[in-house]
Amino acid sequence: MSQANHPTNPIQTALDNLQATYSPSDIEHGMYQRWEQAGYFKPDYSKPNVFSIVLPPPNVTGSLHMGHGFNNTIMDTLVRYHRMLGDNTLWQAGTDHAGIATQMVVERQLNAQGVTRRDLGREAFLDKVWAWKAESGGNITRQIRRLGSSLDWTRERFTMDEGLSNAVKEAFVGLYEDGLIYRGKRLVNWDVKLETALSDLEVENIDEQGSLWHFRYYFTDADVTTADGKNYVVVATTRPETLLGDTAVAVNPNDSRYQQLIGKTVTLPITGRIVPIVADDYVEQEFGTGVVKITPAHDFNDYELGKRHHLPFINIFDKNANILPQLQIFHSLQQADAELVDTPADYSGLGRFAARKQLVAQAEQQGWLEKIEPYALKAPRGDRSGEVVEPYLTDQWYVAIAKLAKPAIDAVENGDIEFVPAQYKNMYMAWMRDIQDWCISRQLWWGHRIPAWYDADGKVYVGRSEDEVRQKYNLGETPLQQDEDVLDTWFSSALWTFSTLGWADASDDGKALAAFHPTNVLVTGFDIIFFWVARMIMLTLHFIKDKDGKPQVPFKTVYVHGLVRDGQGQKMSKSKGNVLDPIDLIDGIDLDGLIAKRTTGLMNPKDADKIAKQTRKEFPDGINAYGTDALRFTFASLASTGRDINFDIKRIEGYRNFCNKIWNATRFVLMNGVDKDGNALPLDHTAKPELWELPERWIISRMNATVRDINQYMQQYRFDLVSQSIYEFIWNEYCDWYIELAKASLNDPTVSTERQAQIRYVLLAVLEVAMRFSHPIMPYLTERIWQTIAPLIDKKIADSIVIAPFPQADHAAISEQTEQDMAWLQALIGAVRNIRGEMKLGNAVRLPVILENVSADEAASLSRIENQFKALAKVESLTTVQTGADVPLSSSSMVGQVKVMVPMKGLIDPTAELARLGKTQDKLQAQADGIARKLTNEGFVSKAPPAVVAAEQAKLDELQTQLAQIGKQVEQLKAL
Repeated sequence: MSQANHPTNPIQTALDNLQATYSPSDIEHGMYQRWEQAGYFKPDYSKPNVFSIVLPPPNVTGSLHMGHGFNNTIMDTLVRYHRMLGDNTLWQAGTDHAGIATQMVVERQLNAQGVTRRDLGREAFLDKVWAWKAESGGNITRQIRRLGSSLDWTRERFTMDEGLSNAVKEAFVGLYEDGLIYRGKRLVNWDVKLETALSDLEVENIDEQGSLWHFRYYFTDADVTTADGKNYVVVATTRPETLLGDTAVAVNPNDSRYQQLIGKTVTLPITGRIVPIVADDYVEQEFGTGVVKITPAHDFNDYELGKRHHLPFINIFDKNANILPQLQIFHSLQQADAELVDTPADYSGLGRFAARKQLVAQAEQQGWLEKIEPYALKAPRGDRSGEVVEPYLTDQWYVAIAKLAKPAIDAVENGDIEFVPAQYKNMYMAWMRDIQDWCISRQLWWGHRIPAWYDADGKVYVGRSEDEVRQKYNLGETPLQQDEDVLDTWFSSALWTFSTLGWADASDDGKALAAFHPTNVLVTGFDIIFFWVARMIMLTLHFIKDKDGKPQVPFKTVYVHGLVRDGQGQKMSKSKGNVLDPIDLIDGIDLDGLIAKRTTGLMNPKDADKIAKQTRKEFPDGINAYGTDALRFTFASLASTGRDINFDIKRIEGYRNFCNKIWNATRFVLMNGVDKDGNALPLDHTAKPELWELPERWIISRMNATVRDINQYMQQYRFDLVSQSIYEFIWNEYCDWYIELAKASLNDPTVSTERQAQIRYVLLAVLEVAMRFSHPIMPYLTERIWQTIAPLIDKKIADSIVIAPFPQADHAAISEQTEQDMAWLQALIGAVRNIRGEMKLGNAVRLPVILENVSADEAASLSRIENQFKALAKVESLTTVQTGADVPLSSSSMVGQVKVMVPMKGLIDPTAELARLGKTQDKLQAQADGIARKLTNEGFVSKAPPAVVAAEQAKLDELQTQLAQIGKQVEQLKAL
């Protein structure tokens, strides 16, 4: 029937508006757009309480992954919850330019066309990247919307938009003027493929099998020998090619084998360079021979040792790790220009690994290779390029971190910032207390270009623009060249909480920054605590002050979640072919499409067949469409604080069934509001507790207890317990128990019309509250149902559930006694159902039930719910007797002190039951005989511990009791 056919019957109209079958795609279609257009996601500055949160900006490099889905679910749950609490809520939207990652994507696209970025030039290449950003960034924001994330899109920002670019310049200039940014010659992690410096956090140390080469370094002075008379020392190294850059040999000062050699010199093979033997505690006596070569320009530990001993720094590589035609010697790190020395001719221009091979061959040929042995090592590889990272001496820009780190440590120690779970505080503190200066320059084209200019003499001038620099330093028409490098992506990200709110933006009125900073909570994975969280804390404390001039933290709480792994606990990665796309779980994807997504663009195409085979095995029919709500509920249910989660597809299947259960329960409730002709049945619009019986009092008590628990768990960031409470209440208590009890009363002609009208009210009222407390996790389904049922009970208190008030518990309605009474009823019903199952009786058979030893209070309670008990347990008759009363042979079960019995006569086949009992009797007797033999064995009794003997005797006693009971049952059956 259409709505037009029921102008006076809103229940039937509501029922007609809910299609018979739950279809998440139909429900979700257009709903998000309506929310967004209605402005529900915008903050309301008139509200006193503020809740603000920032979206960790996803990179504009393609599409979202499962980690984004998990992260967004947690954040949106918090945001929707606080919005319903009435808080002035802002979820700040935005994306990150992701310097290296985005440049790599665009360069790959160009390389596929046979073009390099240098073929295009900087400006033309950047045009290509901006075009990619427009395409990819739009795709990402569409996907975030599909996840139901209720961000304020009117405030969407991008780390390279004009306002944020101004903030980056302001921060750089401010730090420079405060003496906290400097340019210096330092050793950095160098990615030879991407031709840029990397931070330590962008380097992965991979376990690999390598070699340890032992070389003879001969003493310069012919009179010098080792304790055993050799005229050389043997050094062990995993990187032979760096011999060209050695400036010393080192031993441990406490190593008695070499103490007499300290201060002597050796002559390097190939180069003929004379270098000293120095003593340093850094040298491990147990490593190799206890003698190590020192290459300060190509090893981080050697770099520190070189500074301690004032050694020269010799750079042997160009930016592609090819041997330079002239070695660059820096006698101090403050030296601007290098002394150049010709490289041995046979090595000039060789790549590092070719040079290694050639050097080892030369050593073997000339007799100074002592030996080669296998060696397990950790190879440093760039996390994006996969190339072995080269320690490289180069001029870079740095943030002097010590002064910034102290306030950031204090803020966490004094509780201004709290980590949840608390163990991540220790991880943060350990890193912060050992923090090194931050290299912020990158040799890329895509990113915030460093606001520094150089004159012809190399003098540097820092300012917000070239015009500002010229005016500030009176440079007139002096030719200037801007620094070619860009800033580390994490530099702009570190300003995220305040730059997105208009800091350093001349066009901003400051209203948002004043209202929403600091933010309340940062939701993030543990893997970027150092990349992002720590740096945000440091820079925010430095730049942002409250109205009293006190430094502000960027957020009050850091909620740290785990990583999303596959069902076997493996990290999801493209190379493993186990990646899942959250949108595919929402919309579904066929097998061929899934295989194509997993195998396209593999770094190693040979893996495609293996991945396709794995995918066919795991998803033979592809992936079903589960809808956004089921996906979000799955993520929430797995969000136990700080732990990685294994995403098993069966979980989302189960929660898709849960959504379906809610849908069907809603339709059932509505169907019970109309008669067979579609006419509305009596329905109250207010609570009338005087008409309630145990089921109504119980479900109202449980509803309020659930609301209480959910509010508590939300404050504790226990989203797993929130989802568990929702599931338990809706499925187990509301659907499996209250609806069934209500159905019995609504179908009972002896129940008054007034009570039935109140039952219909309770059914709808509880469902309406359940939709509101479920909404933060399941936004689409709850909105659809709430919009349908809320008007039926005069509860349309808002245009949308998005802005409806979150339920608050009525503690007076929570009754422990009522819940105990209901638990007793449930146990009685469960006992009858168990007996029915044991006796293998179908549900259609109505059973006579005898209850023995029922107290007066229990009898009174039983009289009130006798009809519901009979209806749910399929009971034909109910009799209560006193203990010891003569009752027929029955199958029984205990509920507390009450014995629940179902007479067997007429319900079972005595012959078949005797056969079953006989088999059980034989099995128990065999067990008893075995234990009895053990207990009569003197050897066992004398040697076994007394506790073991006593345990065996207890088992025998229990078996004999069971045999006696079965024997009694057998005699009774024979009498039937």
